[in-house]
Amino acid sequence: MDEQTPTTEQEVGIVTHYWGHLGVAGVHLTAPLDVGDRIHILGSTSDFEQDVDSIEIDHEKVLRADAGADAGIRVAEHAREHDKIYKLIPAADVGVGEDAL
Repeated sequence: MDEQTPTTEQEVGIVTHYWGHLGVAGVHLTAPLDVGDRIHILGSTSDFEQDVDSIEIDHEKVLRADAGADAGIRVAEHAREHDKIYKLIPAADVGVGEDAL
């Protein structure tokens, strides 16, 4: 993603657990998340962005996890319980696909 592209953030979940030896965060999703999405993990001491390269539900690799799912995602840095997860959306894509009222 071009760092100059303006983006907006949509909250998609919260970290519920972190397995340091695996580099995996357990997350509860409040919105869908796909492999390839760019996310921002933010907490009182966490603040990093990364692309989602792996999602697992019940130890099965999936390409997409829907809202309400508890999933594991590989993370580039230490994530902590209660950190919020935001999906970065290019500003040009905000509102695409939504019906205008």
